[in-house]
Amino acid sequence: MVVHDIIVIGAGLAGMRAAIETARSGMNVAIVSKVHPVRSHSVAAQGGINAAIGMNDSWEAHAFDTVKGSDYLGDQGAIELMCKEAPEDIFELDSMGCLFSRNDEWKIAQRPFGGADFPRTCYAADRTGHAILHTLYEQLIRHGVPVYEEWFVLSLAVEGGVCRGLIALDIHSGKLHRLHSRAVILTTGGYGRVYKNSTNALINTGDGMALALNSGAELMDMEFVQFHPTTLKSTGILISEGARGEGAYLVNAKGERFMKKYAPKALELASRDVVSRAEQQEIEEGRGADGCVFLDLRHLGEALINERLPQIRQLSIDFEGIDPLKELVPIKPGAHYSMGGIKTDVWGNTNIKGLYAAGECACVSVHGANRLGGNSLLEAVVFGRRAGKAASLYAQEATSAEFPEDALANAARDVASIMNKTNGERGAAIRDELASAMTMHVGVFRDKMRLENALTAIAALKERYKKISVEDTGSIFNTELIAALELGHLLAIAECIVIAAINREESRGAHFRLDFPARDDTKWLKHTIISKDGSRIKLSCKDVHITRYQPTERKY
Repeated sequence: MVVHDIIVIGAGLAGMRAAIETARSGMNVAIVSKVHPVRSHSVAAQGGINAAIGMNDSWEAHAFDTVKGSDYLGDQGAIELMCKEAPEDIFELDSMGCLFSRNDEWKIAQRPFGGADFPRTCYAADRTGHAILHTLYEQLIRHGVPVYEEWFVLSLAVEGGVCRGLIALDIHSGKLHRLHSRAVILTTGGYGRVYKNSTNALINTGDGMALALNSGAELMDMEFVQFHPTTLKSTGILISEGARGEGAYLVNAKGERFMKKYAPKALELASRDVVSRAEQQEIEEGRGADGCVFLDLRHLGEALINERLPQIRQLSIDFEGIDPLKELVPIKPGAHYSMGGIKTDVWGNTNIKGLYAAGECACVSVHGANRLGGNSLLEAVVFGRRAGKAASLYAQEATSAEFPEDALANAARDVASIMNKTNGERGAAIRDELASAMTMHVGVFRDKMRLENALTAIAALKERYKKISVEDTGSIFNTELIAALELGHLLAIAECIVIAAINREESRGAHFRLDFPARDDTKWLKHTIISKDGSRIKLSCKDVHITRYQPTERKY
């Protein structure tokens, strides 16, 4: 048995920041990750990280923009806390050696981002996540934090409402291990691969959310899925909001800057849900071309693009055969981010004692119904740090408890049920059909019929999943087994998304119901809570925490 004070599951920004904080507290901490830490999906973040560090900016302005962007579903106490603490976290990253771009005065450069009334997005060209992730990895090494890399977590060891560790599979050998700890922090990121067209890496399969749900933790606001407005037509690869922050235009097939109709003041820098709906409407009403609209960077010039958007140019050339210096880039909305996740407080506490969560897999509700660009990296750093601090304090006081006796046997049985089947269905077809159903029925625009069709499809796919088998029956690097286990997580999360979306009979932020097109603050100014009652999904609700900003009509 492996023993640590604290185990962090996931090695992205939130996970590394949590581990660094616990190591500073003197805790024996380790990270478990199914990929090498610098292959975590945080490395793909491009545009920047928000903080009110500008001369005329303030945390209050940042907080208001975030509340408005959330369509007033964000918990305002948590939002205010994040925005207050943002500058200190940015300066700490800078002191660690993060290579932020600089302005003419050699201060950290900032660019405009959608939904913000001030250019407060700090950036490192268009590779901001890459810069921060590698900086934190250096700190991880400095603090001597061990990483069980390419280990896949099968289950959390929860007994009597207390988390006591986890069971993980070493992908290298196929062996199962018990990892005993006083606290566990989930930082596993999102579930974007539940959709066919997604900016997310193949590893983003909702593992942490599914593990938490299956262990008795509550999820919150799972109906709110963010669709990024600018993903490459052929691959779904992200084209950063930083491009629009630097002045790129959106145009339809007629060459019209159509955002004038939808957000006459903010134009391309309206909030992401507004821009994505505008694009989708242009496409569906016949003003697109081959299922997409276009991003125009040509007027920005070669010098600016090569300095501030070099990756965007290279991605366009490599994956679309388009050079943004000379041609329009074909783009469309794609699944990008989960506003929902494991329900936590501002210290990362879940309803299970000793279990914490931070980053995209968590929902402290700083994003509400729609996240502003630049706030995801900020959330990961701020709440990763806070979860690490809270877990450290808990672990110092917690009494050591025995590891649940049946945890290993139960996990082994679940793996064997897949490995020992013969002539069952392969998982690839189920995964593809799930992604297609979600993309078709649970996209930018939704209605009851589409959502119920999705739920019916998911139910049928879950029945087929029970008979799944693998062709590779070996132990060493059995990636087919890992994909099958991930598929189980994707099916569980998809069901939660759809059930919550059917329940919310209004339109708010990224959740737009064609049959309920208005926002309804009387009935729906509340969070959706999901838990499991046996095999059944149970719904409840929680009031939104409002401090100073009363809900008003959202205009850009």
